Amino acid sequence: MASSLKSRLVKEYLPSRSPCAVGRASRLLGDRWVLLILREAFLGVDRFEDFVSRLDISRAALTSRLGWLVEAGVMERVPPDGKRAAYRLTAAGEALRPTYDAIKAWGDTWLPRAPKENGPGDAGPGIY
Repeated sequence: MASSLKSRLVKEYLPSRSPCAVGRASRLLGDRWVLLILREAFLGVDRFEDFVSRLDISRAALTSRLGWLVEAGVMERVPPDGKRAAYRLTAAGEALRPTYDAIKAWGDTWLPRAPKENGPGDAGPGIY
């Protein structure tokens, strides 16, 4: 794919220069897809195609978000080049698990599920 076309399709990650740690973290973690990708990684998903099928995310959106997570040091691509790579949580990614658990607990308590079928990115009842 030509460089100019790829740059229009893939959303680029720009690290925050905020002096506030919450501001810096929100640049990465404030994206809906990033949180859902992390949920799947915590459940053991590590292959691109598995993320696509479980999240119902476009390939372009997943490519950019995985790139963000790798660039930020939250996930690593193994091997770094080539096809059929796995995306694994780094120590920084694993350190987010308690935060993710707290967000899930808050959502379970304060944002009850609507009585309808699961939508895209919703893993369903009983799923992490």
